[in-house]
Amino acid sequence: MAGLPGTVRPRSGSPGASSALPAPRLAALDGAFVCSPLGGLMGAQAVLGLLVWALIADTTYHLHAAYGWVMFVSIFFWVATVLLFITYLLQLPLKFYVIPWPLVLMIFNATATVLYITAFITCSAAVQPTSWRQWDYNRRAAASFFACLVMLAYGVSTFLSFRAWKGLGSNAATSQVTNHA
Repeated sequence: MAGLPGTVRPRSGSPGASSALPAPRLAALDGAFVCSPLGGLMGAQAVLGLLVWALIADTTYHLHAAYGWVMFVSIFFWVATVLLFITYLLQLPLKFYVIPWPLVLMIFNATATVLYITAFITCSAAVQPTSWRQWDYNRRAAASFFACLVMLAYGVSTFLSFRAWKGLGSNAATSQVTNHA
């Protein structure tokens, strides 16, 4: 137990001879990422995705099979988006430079867009205005609206990540010079 990292050792000996281990450094957070278009869109996707699955979860969705798909898509992509947001916030793509992050992000956003299109259509088609519970109708209709917004946010992210993957806005010569300078 005394050899485990992070355990507190009792002080012994003279005050000048300290045997304390250095404190672990926390990873620097990238504040500029939060203000970037990618960070802003990821934040919006996380908030709106949370609204979609929270609104559906607050209804009797288990009585309608269509809402199971909407719940799956919204929860899966909410968790994945939050994890990607944390990954970029902690600047982990700089440490794992072997992974082609622009391509991974573009594939993720394109997949999320397509699956959110299906979830939006499913959610919208399953809303019945003659529901015997008015609050279920209101929540499902609101979930459809927010699913549309999330779908649009993922679509914009797909476009921006495609541009980043293709490197549009710069040419190979200037990117090589600025990377090696």
